[in-house]
Amino acid sequence: MRGLKMYKERIVDTLLEYRLKGKGAILIEGPKWCGKTTTAKQHSNSILDLGDFTVFENSQISLRVNPQILTSGAVPRLLDEWQNIPQLWDMVRTEVDKRGAVGQFILTGSTVPPDIQKLHHSGTGRIGRIKMRPMSLWESGESSGTISISDLFSGKTILPQENKLSLQQIAFLICRGGWPQATLLDGSIALEEARDYCQAIYKVDIHRIDETRRSSERARLLLRSYARHQGTSASLNHISTDIKVNDNTAISYETLSDYIDALKKLFVIENMPAWNPNLRSKTSIQTSDTRYFIDPSIASGALSISPDDLVNDLKTMGLFFETMAVRDLRVYADFIGGDIFHYRDSNGLECDSVIHLNNGSYGLIEIKLGGSELIEKASENLLKLSEKIDTDKMKKPSFLMVLTAVGEYSYQRKDGIWVVPIGCLKP
Repeated sequence: MRGLKMYKERIVDTLLEYRLKGKGAILIEGPKWCGKTTTAKQHSNSILDLGDFTVFENSQISLRVNPQILTSGAVPRLLDEWQNIPQLWDMVRTEVDKRGAVGQFILTGSTVPPDIQKLHHSGTGRIGRIKMRPMSLWESGESSGTISISDLFSGKTILPQENKLSLQQIAFLICRGGWPQATLLDGSIALEEARDYCQAIYKVDIHRIDETRRSSERARLLLRSYARHQGTSASLNHISTDIKVNDNTAISYETLSDYIDALKKLFVIENMPAWNPNLRSKTSIQTSDTRYFIDPSIASGALSISPDDLVNDLKTMGLFFETMAVRDLRVYADFIGGDIFHYRDSNGLECDSVIHLNNGSYGLIEIKLGGSELIEKASENLLKLSEKIDTDKMKKPSFLMVLTAVGEYSYQRKDGIWVVPIGCLKP
């Protein structure tokens, strides 16, 4: 079922095919517009589309009269926007047990159901989970994919590779984002997709997440402040103060906490946890999360920033680029069986991203726009951190990398550190 018009192959396609061989059902979670339904359709043989109002209404009736019909159909059966009828979760779990077969259902959802506590079973052992995000640059076709993270982990010899993305192109890709529909459009029309998405968050989606009444204006102000603090560990009190100073509106700690939880349930924000390695010397490691949107275009939309604005303010562009780089690294890490963390200690030593694989291997990555001075400083940080790690208790880093926005080539420095433009990267 791969013949859908204009469909671009996703990394999740491979993950889904693999996971369906071992689980009775797979849940694909992620933000709206990231392509969950379109991808799931490539792998399903029947569909219950609960995003369709008529189907939803009829399904509500079937739930009372003949609930089995909702899970009946050729497998894998796609239950799209399943959270609209939360009872489907337990129905799927029961059906998987009855059938005793793998690859029975695919569930997709753009929000966490408001009454998740009412679910009778966690789904453990029956329902696997896949997190889907907007497209990485390799999936959308902007990255050449000449540098593979998997190859870096395996220590393969890699020759220098040319990068074809300019600073202006990177700025455009930040503001456009990885929304599948936007990747099919050109210029300003593509940018409008991201702006529309941002507006939909605070005008519509924030009100549909649960039964709590929320203010669109407060949600908008929170998105703006979050955009100003992406890539930092700013506290809620700090964000509250920022909103008051920049937007002249007071928002309490409790309100901010509620709105941030709502945005997490919508998969709009995805913070990065701290990495806690074994070190040779005692150092206090900061454990607070780093704040990120799931896609950089949400930040540009929240602040009404254009590609030209970013090019004319490289400090701001550096923050936005970091969010895009983290998005891509997360997509790639999922594919190779890993997670992404950050490192920050009491001595001020930082590492923007750590890819940590399930087998204990890891790579240290600093994210910079480019330029010899920034690359040199980032390389010094990477070497300092790698020297602090107690390799008697854990593996030594598989690689050290400075991931850049621009640069003519990817290459390995004499000290072993890789300098790789994001336009060359793939899993």
